[in-house]
Amino acid sequence: MTQPHHDMPKDAPDLGLHDPLAESFPATAEGRALFWIAVVFSVFQIATAAHLLDFSSQIVRAFHVGFLTLLGFPLLAALKKKTLSFRAVAWALALTGVLVALYQWWEYTPLILRAGDPLPRDIVLGVAALITVFAAAWLLMGPALPIIAGGFLAYCFWGEYLPSPLNHRGYDFAQVIDHMAYGTEGIYGIPTYVSSSYIFLFILFGSFLERAGMIKLFTDVSLGLVGHKQGGAAKVAVVSSGLMGTISGSGVANVVTTGQFTIPLMKSFGYRSAFAGGVESTASMGGQLMPPVMGAVAFIMAETLGVEYVEVVKAALIPAILYFASAFWMVHLEAGRHGLKGMAKADLPSPIKALKENWYLILPLGVLVYLLFSGFTPLFAGTIGLAMTVMLILGGSIALGLPGGVIRILFWIGLGAIAAAFFEFGILPVAVAIVALIGWNAVSKGGRETLALCRDSLAEGAKTALPVGIACALVGIIIGTMTLTGAANTFGQFIVHVGDKSLILSLILTMITCIVLGMGIPTIPNYIITSSIAGPALLALGVPLIVSHMFVFYFGILADLTPPVALACFAAAPIAKENGLKIALEAIKVAAAGFVIPFMAVYTPTLMLQDGGPLAEALGFWPAVAYIVAKTTLAIGLWGAAVIGWLGRPLSWPLRLLAAAAAVTLIAALPLTDEAGFAMAALFAGLVWRARVAGTA
Repeated sequence: MTQPHHDMPKDAPDLGLHDPLAESFPATAEGRALFWIAVVFSVFQIATAAHLLDFSSQIVRAFHVGFLTLLGFPLLAALKKKTLSFRAVAWALALTGVLVALYQWWEYTPLILRAGDPLPRDIVLGVAALITVFAAAWLLMGPALPIIAGGFLAYCFWGEYLPSPLNHRGYDFAQVIDHMAYGTEGIYGIPTYVSSSYIFLFILFGSFLERAGMIKLFTDVSLGLVGHKQGGAAKVAVVSSGLMGTISGSGVANVVTTGQFTIPLMKSFGYRSAFAGGVESTASMGGQLMPPVMGAVAFIMAETLGVEYVEVVKAALIPAILYFASAFWMVHLEAGRHGLKGMAKADLPSPIKALKENWYLILPLGVLVYLLFSGFTPLFAGTIGLAMTVMLILGGSIALGLPGGVIRILFWIGLGAIAAAFFEFGILPVAVAIVALIGWNAVSKGGRETLALCRDSLAEGAKTALPVGIACALVGIIIGTMTLTGAANTFGQFIVHVGDKSLILSLILTMITCIVLGMGIPTIPNYIITSSIAGPALLALGVPLIVSHMFVFYFGILADLTPPVALACFAAAPIAKENGLKIALEAIKVAAAGFVIPFMAVYTPTLMLQDGGPLAEALGFWPAVAYIVAKTTLAIGLWGAAVIGWLGRPLSWPLRLLAAAAAVTLIAALPLTDEAGFAMAALFAGLVWRARVAGTA
C-alpha cells in the first residue's frame, strides 16, 4: 500500500516536535489498520454531507467525535513510538470513545425523552465522553486548551462559592454532566457541528487538491511572477503561502508544507534565518485571513452571526489584501537593505505555462467560490467542490489513456454535464459517475495509482482534521459553561465598563485576551471562545457586529505569531534552523499590519466595507473606503521604512523615529491625528528626498 507522504528534502527536520501528526501512518499492521480507519472516517463524513447516509445531526456529531478518538489515540501512540502498555491504554480510550458514540446512537430517542433527568448509566457514559475528549486534546495539542476548558468546567461545579459578581446559583454534578455530554450545548455543540459539517469537508478538499498538484501549481506561479524581483525568494514565500491559504485550513500546516521549500530558498539567497522563518510564518497564518476558505472560520462566523457567507468575505477582503501587501513591502525593504537580488528569470518556471498545464485544478476552487457567492450553503458548496475535485482527478487519469482530439474533448464534456446534473437531480448522478470512474481506473493503465492517490487523500484529510475536530469538541465545554452559567456576561460587563471610559483600553484588553487565549490553541476554537466572550461586549460598545468578530479573529490568528508560544514560528524553527523566539520577533515586525488593521476598522468600519463611523457620514461610503485604504497603505509604508530602516538607501534613526511617529499618528482616530500624521509623512518624504539628493542619509 502506498503510504501518504509529503515531498520533503532528505535532510528535512523532525517536525514531530511541533506537529505530532506530521509523520505519515506507520508501516506496520497497526499503522495499516489506522490508515483504513481514517479512510472510513472520511467516507462516512462525505456520505453524511451528501445525504447518502441520513442520520440526525446529533448522531453525526457523536460519530464524528467517536471517529476522532478512535483514530487519534492509537495513531498518536504509534507515531510517538510509545510502549506497549501505553498503546493498550490508547486503544482502551479509543474504544471508549466509540462506545460513547454508539450509546448516543442506540439511545437517541430515550435520551431526548429523559433530557434533564439522566439515568446513572447516562452519567457514567457522559463522564467517559468528557475524559476521552480532554485526554485526546492534551495528547494532540498539549495542555493549554484542556487547562482552559478544565477551568471553565470547574467553574460550573464550584463557581457558586466565588464572590459576587463572579458566582452563579450552583448546579449539581448530574446536571453539569448532562449539559456537557448530551444534547447540543457541550461537546456536541455548535463547534462540533461545524467541524463535522464544514471543516472536515474543506480539509478533505484541500487534501485532494494538494495531492493533485496544487502546491506545485501555486509555487510555479509564484516563482514565475515574482521570483526574479528584488528579494524574489521571500516574495515567492508570501505569494505561495497566501495562495495556499485559499485551500488550507491550518496556518501551522501551511508552514510545514510550503515552508519546506520557501525557507531554505530564502536562506540560500541571503535572508537571515530568523527573518526567513518569520516571513513564512506570517504569510502562512495570513492565509487564514484570505477568502474564500479563511481556515473555515468564514463559515463559522456566518453561522454564528446569522449572515450570508458573502458578508463575511466582504469584510475580510480589503484587510487580507493589506496584510499581504504589508508582508510583501517588508520583504522588499529587507532585500533592498541587504542587497538581495532575485533569481535568474531564465531558471524560473513560466506562470502561463503552469496555468495552461494545470488549469483544471483551479476549476473546483472557482466553482466553490461561485457557489458560496451565489448564496448556497458552505455544506452544499463544499460537497460540490470536493466531488468536482475527485471527478477531475479520476477523469484526468482516464483522459490520458484516451486518444487525443475529439474523443478526449467529448469525454470532458460528458463529465461536465454529469457534474452540472447535480443542480437538477441531486447527488445521485454524481455519485454514480464517481463509482463508474473508480471502476474504470481500477482496470486502466495508471488508474490504480490514481485510486491510491485518492485513498491516501482520504486518510491524510482525516489525520489533518484530528486536532481541529478534538479542539472543537473541547471548546464546546467552554461554550456550554457560558450557556449554563452566563459567565460571558461577567467578562462582557467588565469590558463595557472599561469602554465607557475609554474604547481604546477596551480594545487593548480584548486584544490581550485573544492573544493569551490563543496561545497553543488552533485558530477555529480560539475564534469560537473569544467571539463568545468578547464579541458581545464590543457590540455593546457600538462596534459593528462583523467588525467586532473580525477583531477577535485577527488577534486569534496573531496569537500563533506572538511569543512566548508562537506555534507557527516554532513550527518554522527546525526548518529555518533558528530559535523560535527570534523567528517570532521577526514575524511580529513583518505582520505589523495585522496588529493595526483591526483597530483602524473599529474606528472606521468602511475599512471592512461596513456601514457606520463618522468618516462615512462626513464623506459618503465609497469616498470613505478610498480614504481609509489610502491612509492605511501610507501607514503600512511608513511603518515598514521605520522597522527595516531602508527606503532606497539606509535611514538614520531620527528619520526612522519620524516615520514610526507618522504611522502611529495615522492609525490613531483622534481629532487632528490624521492632519498631524499626513504632515509628519510629508516631512519624512521631504527629508528622505533631500538626503537622497545630497547623497547623505
